[in-house]
Amino acid sequence: MPAYTYIENISDLLPGVPEDSILSRTVHRGDDVKVVLFRFAAGQELSEHTASQPALLYFVEGDAVVTLGGDEVRAQAGTLIQMPARLEHSVVAQTPVTMMLLLL
Repeated sequence: MPAYTYIENISDLLPGVPEDSILSRTVHRGDDVKVVLFRFAAGQELSEHTASQPALLYFVEGDAVVTLGGDEVRAQAGTLIQMPARLEHSVVAQTPVTMMLLLL
């Protein structure tokens, strides 16, 4: 068994954009990182919450508004956000969005 994970195109791991919902799938679980792929329909949101560990958000496709503590930022394809543990955050999809979450 190889000591690595290879995914040629991460967007292929979830079906097309859901209608009025959010899909998520864990695509990798290791000792030091968990990778979860999300697909949002336009207008869908993850309401404000925290994570118990540091995290990275990487936006693969689409446009979103992300709240980080008291700040609001725009995210688009290529945006990377690093968050410390316990930072309050939320994500609102402005268009269909594919986002990768890495829990460290």
